[in-house]
Amino acid sequence: MFDEQHIIDAPPTALIGMRRIGYSPAHLRTVFVTHVHGDHVFGFPFLLLERKYISDREQLQPLRVVGSPIVKERLTQLCQLAFPGSLESILETVVWDERDVGTTDDGWTWERFEVHHEDAVDPHGYRFEHQSGANFVHSGDSGPCDALHEAIERSSIAVLEMGFPDWVPSTHHHKPKDVEALALRCSTPLAITHTFIDEDTKFETTLTKEVPELPAHVTQLSDGDSIVWKTDGWTIKNSFDQFSWP
Repeated sequence: MFDEQHIIDAPPTALIGMRRIGYSPAHLRTVFVTHVHGDHVFGFPFLLLERKYISDREQLQPLRVVGSPIVKERLTQLCQLAFPGSLESILETVVWDERDVGTTDDGWTWERFEVHHEDAVDPHGYRFEHQSGANFVHSGDSGPCDALHEAIERSSIAVLEMGFPDWVPSTHHHKPKDVEALALRCSTPLAITHTFIDEDTKFETTLTKEVPELPAHVTQLSDGDSIVWKTDGWTIKNSFDQFSWP
C-alpha cells in the first residue's frame, strides 16, 4: 500500500493486513494488478465483499482497478466463483482502467510495462512517480529482464521479488545471484520482498534462515516494514534498524 489509498495487487492476506493496521477498505481508491497469479489477486473478492456489506454499504467510494485487458475478465470470474450472486452490484461500480500510463487524483503518475514471466498470467511491472519527486518501481513477479532493469535504473528505489534460492531451476523469478548482479549494475536501492527465507522465529525452518550476502543497498523486507519518502530520498523502517539513501 502507498499513500494509504492505493495497493499493488490484492493477495489473499490483503484484507487481514488492512485490519491489522486499522485501515478501512472503504478508503482504498486503486488496485494496481501486476499479474493474475492467485497469490496476487485471490484477495480481491474479499475486499469487494467487505466494502459492500461493511465499510461502504452505500457504495459511495468507487474503486479503480488498473491492469492489462486480462485483469477485468479474470477478476470478474474470480468474484463470481467465490461469491456467486453477491458481488454483481459492486462489480458494476468498479472502474476498470487498462491504460499503460495514467495519473491518480493525489498526484501519482504510473506506467505499466511487460516483464519476464509466464505469458498466461500477463505479467507486468509498474513505475510510479509523484509530483513531489518521489518515485519507485514495483516488479510484480519477474525474472531478470531488460524492461524491468531499465525502469529500476531510472528510479529512486525498487521493490523487487526474490522468489527462489539459486539452486531452484526457475527463470521466472529473481534469485540471489540475479539480485546481486542487478545491484552491481546499478546503485538504485533494492527492497526485496516475496522472499524464500524464513523469519528468525521459534518455529521450525521451512526452507532456510540463511540470508544471502548481498550488496549494502539491498534490504530484505519483513512484514510491518515501511518505506518512507522525505525530501532527500527514501528511508526503509523496520523493527531492527533503519536504512536510508539519498
